[in-house]
Amino acid sequence: MRAIRRFTVRTVLPPELASLGELVHNLRWSWHPETLDLFAEVDPVVWERVGHDPVALLGAVDAGRLRELAADRRFLRRVADAADDLREYMTAPRWYQTIPDAPRAVAYFSPEYGIAAALPQYSGGLGILAGDHLKTASDLGVPILAVGLLYRHGYFTQSLSPEGWQLEHYPSLDPGGLPLALLKEEDGTPVRVAISLPEQRALHAQIWVAQVGRVPLLLLDSDVAENDTAARDVTDRLYGGGTDHRLMQELLLGVGGVRAIRAYSRVSGHPEPEVFHTNEGHAGFLGLERIRELTETRLSFDEALEAVRAGTVFTTHTPVPAGIDRFPAEMIARQFGGDNAWPTVPVDRILALGAEEEPGKFNMAAMGMRLAQRVNGVSELHGAVSREMFQGLWPGFDADEVPIGSITNGVHAPTWVGREIMELAGRELPTLVERAQGWEGVNKISDADIWGIRGQLRARLVEAARARLRRSWLDRGASRAELGWIDDALDPDVLTIGFARRVPSYKRLTLMLSDQDRLRELLLDPDKPVQIVIAGKAHPADEGGKKLIQQIVKFADREDVRHRIVFLPDYDMALGQLLVQGSDVWMNNPIRPLEASGTSGMKAALNGGLNLSIRDGWWDEWYDGTNGWAIPTADGVTDPDRRDELEAGALYDLIEHEVADRFYDRASDGLPLRWLEMVRHTLTSLGPKVLAGRMLRDYVVDLYTPAARSARALLADGYEPAKSFAAWKLRVGQAWPGVRVEHVEASNLGDTPEVGAALELRATIALGELEPGDIRVQAAYGLVGIHDELVGPAYADLTLEADGDDGKAVFSGSIPLDRTGSFGYTVRVVPDHPLVASPSELGLVAVPEEPAGMTNGTLR
Repeated sequence: MRAIRRFTVRTVLPPELASLGELVHNLRWSWHPETLDLFAEVDPVVWERVGHDPVALLGAVDAGRLRELAADRRFLRRVADAADDLREYMTAPRWYQTIPDAPRAVAYFSPEYGIAAALPQYSGGLGILAGDHLKTASDLGVPILAVGLLYRHGYFTQSLSPEGWQLEHYPSLDPGGLPLALLKEEDGTPVRVAISLPEQRALHAQIWVAQVGRVPLLLLDSDVAENDTAARDVTDRLYGGGTDHRLMQELLLGVGGVRAIRAYSRVSGHPEPEVFHTNEGHAGFLGLERIRELTETRLSFDEALEAVRAGTVFTTHTPVPAGIDRFPAEMIARQFGGDNAWPTVPVDRILALGAEEEPGKFNMAAMGMRLAQRVNGVSELHGAVSREMFQGLWPGFDADEVPIGSITNGVHAPTWVGREIMELAGRELPTLVERAQGWEGVNKISDADIWGIRGQLRARLVEAARARLRRSWLDRGASRAELGWIDDALDPDVLTIGFARRVPSYKRLTLMLSDQDRLRELLLDPDKPVQIVIAGKAHPADEGGKKLIQQIVKFADREDVRHRIVFLPDYDMALGQLLVQGSDVWMNNPIRPLEASGTSGMKAALNGGLNLSIRDGWWDEWYDGTNGWAIPTADGVTDPDRRDELEAGALYDLIEHEVADRFYDRASDGLPLRWLEMVRHTLTSLGPKVLAGRMLRDYVVDLYTPAARSARALLADGYEPAKSFAAWKLRVGQAWPGVRVEHVEASNLGDTPEVGAALELRATIALGELEPGDIRVQAAYGLVGIHDELVGPAYADLTLEADGDDGKAVFSGSIPLDRTGSFGYTVRVVPDHPLVASPSELGLVAVPEEPAGMTNGTLR
């Protein structure tokens, strides 16, 4: 018989152990080894049985053992010390408190969060990044208030069929058995938020709070009695269901998330956020909800739009259009129109925010960018790709001027770096641990110490891989009697390559199988053997990805190589930690430039692993020729099979002739000195860059603080600046067809232009209905391509020289002839206002109808 309902009965701790409960329910334990040690002492056997889950530990430990601990004065002192340490961590000023003008609070929205394996609310890199963002915010004192959804079945767990086909399982999760607390009103009733739906339906949700160090994470849960069956299932699983289901999830995350923040601030006294950070387009509806709030009180739609945009940051994570959520426009019109319309937010304005080139589609990323004054990608290369991909939103501007910047991702070292390394650094390099400074001190650590720790981490991975491999084979139907070979699978002394990630086709899980005979030779080399540990999940609806997994499993099942290459199912944070810590080499071979950033290789680098990767995402930015290996790319080869063949051949050559050679090149004392030289250089060159602390400081300084200043400027004096700015944009937009570059005169060029001279320009501009102060006139100049296009131009502002009564004005200035070779220039006009963040913000530009004054001469 099956139970009709499942719930968790929590342990009642003795009063003496009350602080232990406080420690359990703050997820700081997930990156604080001393607290984990304390939990392990509660009952070491149970601790291992529950997979190092503190909530499960308290639910499983014997009551007699708790009474025994309550009388143990030494243990109580440890609990008290740990609780005091947590309270000091939660309240003491940190780095953020030294930043002037920083926002009083930042709202951070993401559909998934990878905090700990014990809170399975993540699927891959987006969630892991969000988790690292929150943990780092806690460490730096950044007052983030995070919002997500609570998925009652999380993301799927993965196993393999006897044939090696991915099987998905969705275990039921009871919030009572997770490190969560239900948000309640003063009278003890659960706080609720609600969203109206078409046909007089409503979507209700309660709010669970996960305390991630100093950061509250609000998780909305639709499994409440007020909902009908369909509404209750909205938060059933991560990335499950069809288009309708996905839309309901994103409405709840965006609209419901803002309402949850308002409720949490009201109940807890937490400061209202000044800045809203939209982590990918899934939460884009939060901007509409904020517009609704303002239009129902004091502002028009356009005025509210400007106020909302000023304080919104949007981060895009995908380099391909297929990765963007798009809904049929009629579905959005049905949600926000008819009897379900918001009276102050016209449905046609909503549809315009999500409009794209393909008619009838509503693009969540396009809406997110139109609702945010600051947009960024997650690596320099991804920023460039994004500017190309979204150039259509800013017509008339070159891709380089599309206002999408980049902040390269980083990783939270205490979560991902092996404890042995953290402890060694704490002893030998205290400033590195405390302030992330002093990376050059890595050179002071002995080769023997580094190699000894690398051996410990590799051996731990091998041991854990054997245990997981045995479980997997048993699940696939094998008997214990036929699994004796697993005792010798992998070798703690063999060069170990890690490869783990989601399994979309562009990440090329099976590139290593392009020449199976060559791969077999590498694995079984008698002098320089290689072993590969692989993990990854395909989306449940991705049959192609599942076939790739089956191909890799089929090869790894072969008796001749199965001790050298293994596929470990159910890739999660716990397995990820083992892999990035224990792998000597982290391999990554996506199709360039389809990897937005990637962070697993960063984690491996911090553990003394070396990267072997296609130059994509972050590796394109920070590979320096000696801190790992770059797999050559067959750029320009259009045949995908031929491209794979060429890049796989380059991969095999690197492993055989460089990676393995260097790993097995040992000195008389057995140490691989050249290998360790690369490890040191990797740590000193990449360590300061790949930390999430660097990433979050960049967000605070470059995006959050400027966004807060902009938001404050617009809400001053009862939103008067927002009103005037919106009126200005409307006036400029209506008048812009009358703006023209009528004439450009150049002087001081001479017959033979020479570098170092200056070219004088005078431009006559037709203003139409505008004033000279409404515009900025710029000269664009520099290298000219074969079609007279300016390549990477520089810009110089021209100043107002004369303002006539005929609706025209003359602007003048000079441009330096600062380069030799083919040189050209033009003049353009863009809107200008103190509250505009970039010249391209309005998407309006006027240029000469003919290339006025173009000079294709050669400078000497």
